[in-house]
Amino acid sequence: MPFPLLLAALPLSAEPAQLATRSEPHGPVLVLERTPRRLASTGDPIWDLRLQIPGEPERHFEAVSGRADRQRANRHQLGSEAPLPVGSYWIGAVEPLGKHGPRELGPIWIGIEPQFETGRRVLGIHLDPSAGRNWNSGTSGCVGLIRERDMLTLADLLRRSGTSRLVVAN
Repeated sequence: MPFPLLLAALPLSAEPAQLATRSEPHGPVLVLERTPRRLASTGDPIWDLRLQIPGEPERHFEAVSGRADRQRANRHQLGSEAPLPVGSYWIGAVEPLGKHGPRELGPIWIGIEPQFETGRRVLGIHLDPSAGRNWNSGTSGCVGLIRERDMLTLADLLRRSGTSRLVVAN
């Protein structure tokens, strides 16, 4: 079904996450939504990264996106350190970074590509080893998982399921 027809068939109150699951009802999707919770020591908002694979229970991973004090910055401006802009993204390959990779990105990088016009570039999903620990908590705009075991689990699930789409809902 062409995209404009899909939008016409949806109620006007449909949220981006609903658009994602309705436009590809049988495929896996990763959805990022802000929660009201925060990391106690740094104030970073906690985001819920939810993996929906048809026929399997939903899996939830706690993440950060942007810096605590940059949550209201322009989400489309390069260098803003704001959270990812709302919209749909293609998910790239799971890439191990190795022992000599950037420490602040953790052991794995999963590139994401916006499917809309934005000034943001070089976006991805990675571990945030500083989450809740120090001044470097949060990301420059990517999705940073808070726990390493979650990052490893997510990478495995994305590989196994062939999930190719991320929707940032809010």
